[in-house]
Amino acid sequence: MKKTLFSMAALALLFASCNDDQETIQNNDQSKIDMSDFYVYTDADIDEPARMAEGKSKACYSMVNLNRMLNENPDLEQNMFDIEYNTRKFIAGKKGGNGNGNGNGGNGGDGGDGGTGGDNLGVIDIPVYVHVIYSNSNENISDNQINSQMNVLNDDFRATNNDANQVPSEFASLVADSEITFSLAGVFRHSNSRTSWGTNDAMKAAYPPITPSTHLNIWVCNIGGGILGYAQFPGGPSSTDGVVISPQYFGTTGYVSAPFDEGRTATHEVGHYLNLRHIWGDGRCRQDDFVSDTPASDGPNYGCPSYPTVNCRSNDMTMNYMDYTNDACMYMFSEGQKTRMRSIFASGGPRSAMAN
Repeated sequence: MKKTLFSMAALALLFASCNDDQETIQNNDQSKIDMSDFYVYTDADIDEPARMAEGKSKACYSMVNLNRMLNENPDLEQNMFDIEYNTRKFIAGKKGGNGNGNGNGGNGGDGGDGGTGGDNLGVIDIPVYVHVIYSNSNENISDNQINSQMNVLNDDFRATNNDANQVPSEFASLVADSEITFSLAGVFRHSNSRTSWGTNDAMKAAYPPITPSTHLNIWVCNIGGGILGYAQFPGGPSSTDGVVISPQYFGTTGYVSAPFDEGRTATHEVGHYLNLRHIWGDGRCRQDDFVSDTPASDGPNYGCPSYPTVNCRSNDMTMNYMDYTNDACMYMFSEGQKTRMRSIFASGGPRSAMAN
């Protein structure tokens, strides 16, 4: 009887120990997720108009649009916090880091691993619906122009473009094949007398997205105000989910306007759609893009900067698609950006329905 009681006590102690170990593992997992640097609102409402007033020729209004949507949607900030938490957890699980993508070279765990790193997602193909909204023949862009943009997206996201060999040696090992592709699922053409659509999603109200949970919707229409495009980050309403681009900055042939005539506006905006921030974090050196292998910067670069361009005591990755340089002078995503993008396709992620 004593032996039996002793055995039962030992089993109970072992069970309790296992529970304690499990709780420790869970607590350790929780401690890896540092959200202390997370932010959603930026100074874009001030910065972007100021840059345009100074004659800066490139304008992405994704961050201005985000600020607007945060004001209009009370749940969006919490949605984005939850997405960021899960993104950092995904990164921590892959790399054994703390999941904090600190572009200042700190504790990020999202650096390159030379492949999908066992995320079990494989190559992800995103079907694309293009909505062409036009008030004149120029804006009614051709199928050839649309196809040229699809080619650029696939080349850029698979790192098969002809420009990647120009990346300086400092960043060459970080050039990433995101293993994301794009397939044209349909083109919808809408004649409309409206000549300028702005950035308040009026085009989406007029022509709503089609199955946005499984398809990327792109509206090609004249935004106006010198704005090239804008995108919606994951976590926003499905009724407005997608990317908007002015027709002269879409694709590489037909009605296109230099120096943004190589399809990189769409690459940049789709990057936002897949949860990438601007390379400078929209907040000078003190803010971050949540990617560990992109150097800190204090603002966008324009034109075709020489290398090195130094900001925040490091060389800017000016050739990154999430900067503001000319189309011909941007030609890479980093391995950290790849991991960040792929995290949103994981089980429970905001774009998981798109994963094959």
